[in-house]
Amino acid sequence: MRNSRLIKLPFWLTYLFLYLPILVVVIMSFNSSSNLFVWRGFSLEWYPAVFADEAIMTGLRNTLIVATLVTLLATALGTLLAVGIHRYTRGGLVRAFAIAPALLPDLLLAIGLLSLFSLLGVTLGLHSVVIAHVTFAMAFVTAIVLARLANMDPNLEEASQDLGAGAVRTFMRVTLPQLAPGIVAGALLSFTLSLDEFVMAFFTAAPTTPTLPIAIYSMVRFGVTPEVNALATMLLFVSVLTVIGAQRLTRVTDSL
Repeated sequence: MRNSRLIKLPFWLTYLFLYLPILVVVIMSFNSSSNLFVWRGFSLEWYPAVFADEAIMTGLRNTLIVATLVTLLATALGTLLAVGIHRYTRGGLVRAFAIAPALLPDLLLAIGLLSLFSLLGVTLGLHSVVIAHVTFAMAFVTAIVLARLANMDPNLEEASQDLGAGAVRTFMRVTLPQLAPGIVAGALLSFTLSLDEFVMAFFTAAPTTPTLPIAIYSMVRFGVTPEVNALATMLLFVSVLTVIGAQRLTRVTDSL
């Protein structure tokens, strides 16, 4: 029994290392003191202060716009790309190029996109951030949907076509429902990645259109404030709800 506990010790230490800072941020977001290292009582005063901060709300609005557009575009393009690769290519070269943006360093991809925008004369703004985020988010969707396609039964599509359904109807009524769990997972991943992505947004956003991570970075350069802790706690709560909802939706889809 003693040896068993010692074996599990690194496991629990790893979880403690990962989640203790998050727990501290959540707890200190309810601290009535503006000093982050002194607890003076429970308070919710910093949460209304988040919504009263114009810089945070501007960044949040821009981030939600970008994340929503990125989710829609990356999910659609990534799904179609995965289906095309699965059906019409052989070997791993095309697949590797499709997934490469997910493996490249963010800094390298950001500098490359900024250079491309400068070469083409594209002005920076939310549209350039959307393009940048779609570039790497689409790779994640492609990888997830490809994994789903590998486990899909091809006989169902053949049976649909034998029964007289065309290619489009077979895709919409047979293929797409089977891919739904992977598509939902890819959409969720695209949204969360775009929501908190900083490096590419920092290089491709205009000074007048900062995203939320850029706004937070501008604030924490002078020290972490209680408003930042409150904002981080709310984002964590939204992320957890999104993950739980996606898991339940995936289970419902798998049971159909």
